Amino acid sequence: MKTAHIIYTKIDEAPALATCSLLPIIDAFIKGTGITIETKDISLAGRIIANFPDNLLEDQKIPDHLAELGELTLKPEANIIKLPNISASIPQLKAAIKELQGQGYDIPDYPEEPHNDTEKAIKDRYARVLGSAVNPVLRQGNSDRRAPVSVKEYAKKYPKSMGLPLREWDPGSKSHVAHMTEGDFYGNEKAVVMERDDKLKIEFYGSDDGNVVLKDGIEVLKDEIVDGTFMSVQALRKFFDEEIKDAKEQGILFSLHMKATMMKVSDPVIFGHCVSIYYKDVLNKYEDIINELGVNVNNGIGDLYAKIQKLPEDKRKEIENDIEAVYQQQAGLAMVDSSKGITNLHVPSDIIVDASMPVVVRDGGKMWGADDQLHDTKAVIPDRSYATMYREIIEDCKARGAFDRATLGSVPNVGLMAQKAEEY
Repeated sequence: MKTAHIIYTKIDEAPALATCSLLPIIDAFIKGTGITIETKDISLAGRIIANFPDNLLEDQKIPDHLAELGELTLKPEANIIKLPNISASIPQLKAAIKELQGQGYDIPDYPEEPHNDTEKAIKDRYARVLGSAVNPVLRQGNSDRRAPVSVKEYAKKYPKSMGLPLREWDPGSKSHVAHMTEGDFYGNEKAVVMERDDKLKIEFYGSDDGNVVLKDGIEVLKDEIVDGTFMSVQALRKFFDEEIKDAKEQGILFSLHMKATMMKVSDPVIFGHCVSIYYKDVLNKYEDIINELGVNVNNGIGDLYAKIQKLPEDKRKEIENDIEAVYQQQAGLAMVDSSKGITNLHVPSDIIVDASMPVVVRDGGKMWGADDQLHDTKAVIPDRSYATMYREIIEDCKARGAFDRATLGSVPNVGLMAQKAEEY
């Protein structure tokens, strides 16, 4: 029998800590079995280093392990243990770059607005790191994740031991999901089945400069489904403005739930529009200073907080006081960390819809406010493609109460991921 070989992915944050305790146990367990385990670095830092070897010392360089694993997945001998990895937003990417530079890695800054061909090339390289760079490569279009029967049975037998308790739902809860009813991706979506192998282009009509080709030479296959859509910025901004006002009138928190790390093209822009509507008084008042500092609202209001630190203390405090005044005038924001003043609109990667909405359900439809208390919440999910599912869940809990872990079933997480989706 040939020696069996397993690839164990090296990743970031909490899974990396788990690896430090789990991997030695696995190594001890398989000792003498003929099975070998090798780690491959697909962490955010590892992906950055692999894409920028140009000025690095030899002992700093890392091969492109993600590309290697992408090739391996196409072979029958592939055996990869893939741990959760960061789907990086721009703030996360910039933080990782800064940390690597601080450790002596000569890698370039991320150019948000490239001014020449060199900076454009750097931004293109970083684009291979941003968002869900890993999943389309390793999954090759498919994923099947389901809880083992033993895990499900344990959860049913000991429902109160599975982390934080479920909070009861108030029958009079004002919490609800708000979504657009027109002008969103769902409403504008169109799809075709290709009759032959072909090459397509994405072209924008209506620009002041005439039609603009955004991307050319997109190869498609016969019988492949090609799907395209767009969102109206005018409809989006009107929607945000109305929902913020409605949350204020109802006396409930306003929260935005996106997937900006995976949907790296659209969702940061949608997030930025929400930030610009909520903080419009401050952004309009200090427009010149904000432009001079290079603040990008797509990175959240946290980008403004960070960049005004460069200003003289009196001007910085003036802006911070005006931001505080916004919180008093607008609907209260759901908080990511109320003790540190981190709001739902600070960083786009802090709130990921498929992680944040289950917590809203668990907490009786409530989220934490600036006063460190739970409050009813308007959960804003602009596009109807997945908003309606969460809306039905919330409405079901309002009508029937909290889910019971002891009797609750489960649904396998089976995903069909487009291998070349433009969002990725």
